[in-house]
Amino acid sequence: MGIDRVNIVFNYDMPEDIDTYLRQVTRAGRFPISSKCATWVGTKGLAITYVVNESDAAILIEIQSRFEVQITEMPDEINADTYIESRR
Repeated sequence: MGIDRVNIVFNYDMPEDIDTYLRQVTRAGRFPISSKCATWVGTKGLAITYVVNESDAAILIEIQSRFEVQITEMPDEINADTYIESRR
């Protein structure tokens, strides 16, 4: 499902491959400049992925290796300002 204009993406099921995972999580914080334009503006966003088995963990390990990033466990508390820009 492709939904635009989201700040948070929840993956309840881990996609089977890295490219699908990236398409899903990169929707967080990405907005089109206008409905008639293919140009995207980046803002803050948050992606939460539930990892329930070794297969899910293996995909995250592969993502971290391929893109040289560290994906951490979700903390007990989340400061919304870290992930969502203020609309003042």
